[in-house]
Amino acid sequence: MTKNELEKENRENPFFVSYNTPHDTVPFNRIKTSDYEEAFMEGIRRDDEEIDKIINDPEPPTFDNTLARVDLTKGEHYYDLLDRVSNVFSCMLSAETNDDLDALAQKISPILTKHSNDVSLNPKLFARIKAVHDNPDRELTTEEQMLLDKSYDGFVRSGALLDEEGKEKLRKLTEEASMLSLQFSQNLLKENKAFTLHITDEKELDGLPDSAKEAAAHNAKENGKTGWVFTLDYPSYSPFMTFSTQRELRKKMYMARNTVCTHDNTENNIEICKRLINLRREIAQLLGYDTYADYVLKHRMASSVGNVYDLLNNLIDAYKPTAENELKEIEAKAKAMEGNDFQLMPWDFGFYSHKLQLEKYNLDSEMLRPYFQLDKVIDGVFGLANKLYGITFKENKDIQVYHPDVKAYEVFDKDGSYLAVFYADFYPRKGKQGGAWMTEFKGQWITRKGENSRPHVSVVMNLTKPTEEKPALLTLSEVETFLHEFGHSLHGMFANTRFESLSGTNVWWDFVELPSQFMENYSIEKDFLRTFAFHYQTNEPIPDELIERIHKSRNYLAGYNCLRQVSFGLLDMAYYTKKDAFTDEIMPFEKKAWEKAIITTQLPDTCMTVQFSHIMAGGYAAGYYSYKWAEVLDADAFSMFKENGIFDEATAQNFRDNILSKGGTEHPMTLYTRFRGRKPTIDALLERNGIKK
Repeated sequence: MTKNELEKENRENPFFVSYNTPHDTVPFNRIKTSDYEEAFMEGIRRDDEEIDKIINDPEPPTFDNTLARVDLTKGEHYYDLLDRVSNVFSCMLSAETNDDLDALAQKISPILTKHSNDVSLNPKLFARIKAVHDNPDRELTTEEQMLLDKSYDGFVRSGALLDEEGKEKLRKLTEEASMLSLQFSQNLLKENKAFTLHITDEKELDGLPDSAKEAAAHNAKENGKTGWVFTLDYPSYSPFMTFSTQRELRKKMYMARNTVCTHDNTENNIEICKRLINLRREIAQLLGYDTYADYVLKHRMASSVGNVYDLLNNLIDAYKPTAENELKEIEAKAKAMEGNDFQLMPWDFGFYSHKLQLEKYNLDSEMLRPYFQLDKVIDGVFGLANKLYGITFKENKDIQVYHPDVKAYEVFDKDGSYLAVFYADFYPRKGKQGGAWMTEFKGQWITRKGENSRPHVSVVMNLTKPTEEKPALLTLSEVETFLHEFGHSLHGMFANTRFESLSGTNVWWDFVELPSQFMENYSIEKDFLRTFAFHYQTNEPIPDELIERIHKSRNYLAGYNCLRQVSFGLLDMAYYTKKDAFTDEIMPFEKKAWEKAIITTQLPDTCMTVQFSHIMAGGYAAGYYSYKWAEVLDADAFSMFKENGIFDEATAQNFRDNILSKGGTEHPMTLYTRFRGRKPTIDALLERNGIKK
């Protein structure tokens, strides 16, 4: 036997045993690609074994021997294996993937979907849950009743009441949808990473700030090239579109970004989108709903298609006049610079809107960068959490991470007790999806022995990287992104519920963005900026006069930006309110669907749908309106902090107790009104955006 064979025979799959790490964190250094498949298959086997014990229990079904047993066996013994491996694998697939992991995802996805269907369509398991639902064996707590209702309704919404023919059809539809969502994401990542703009003539860098040029030189060096390399990653793309004077190069970048996954190659997502739209419609109709949107909105605060359209249309009515005036100002600025014959195109918008911003407010993102050094921003964000909630963060380098860019922290509550593990992954790289998100390697629950099993949460972002000349210096927008994802992480870290399936961010999707968008409010607050915004070279605090300019420019393009979000919501709803088979061509359908909220030139060859991960692969199908819904909530919630003091500990404790720690244990409107003392109104949002005085 060779040495390698001997090591393989003696080696234990790390997912199968206690991690034996700080707080039982994931031992990334010990995990091999081959471990995932083995753990998935064994996890499914153990899952099935445990479910067999539940359905064959000779005792009559009760809440404790059926519902609680399903949820509370997690973490008590080996039954949680499938969760352990799934959480790690899904994070790696988004944050640090490679060809081997992509191939494994293609292989394992239908197996996992089949297993999920096997559970949700198990008639004996559903019969036990239904028996408890129809006739509870005892008086239940509010949280227990929520778990019972959620479980019962989840089975019904997953096809438990269908006949055998319907169940078999549902299996096929969900398995195909799962595979296509995965393919969509893999195609998008490959297309985004495939494009680079390689510049060797320094004259073509005209207008770009030093930070953008240094980052592009760093990218070139990393790729073994001379000169400067720009990519479609936001920290590279956005400065180029804002500052470059080279109109043709801006057009090239814009068209590259806005035509991904439309080309005649294997990464084309057009047919995948069509099929996903139809699959979801068929699933909804099989389950008795007219449309997929009707199916989704049954478990949303909005509750109906009509209410969603009311929100979107009210926002259009309120914001469109402002947006149209904003566009006219930008067009006038462009003509003043280029001549009256100049026609503003989409690749010009960022450039000339920046010129107008400079003229009106003497402010742009580059002026603020020196004050937003990432290390200081981290201190500021952690300090904000300390001021509000008394929690502290301590980096622990003994906690394994999956990439050198990632930092791991222990989080301690105000009484000094251990609260959570927090991972932060900051920069773009080859195997990482664009955008930013929060995820969990481990959720929170309370075991039968009363132990509060604390969560391991992670935020993943694509922020400006350090270069050889400078540390990572962020834009204000990137600071907001950090605060947004950190808000999600607080929702996870403060989780304090009995059942994992109700803890943390396991809430309705138009409520989940409240904690994240709430945190964004702090980004321009002077008292917050004063805690961390120091010049990276001189250590001078950000000047009052610069903060004043930030405040004056806060609502610059507020109308345009609102309509942009509304347009995405309209597009989402247009796809998922279809009652008949979707047979349209994606590009013209898209342009018709959102035209009510579009005020700029639409180009026939560009397409958002094929890169719209939120509604095709990210769980926001028929739910993208949630961002605007939650914006109403976050503005209303923050207005209470403005009344009482933005660092007021009592108000923060109220927010923690009634929103952040409760997860999905009660209806979100019940939780919100308990915090706020009343239902939310749109007034605070309109006032914040300068629409209402």
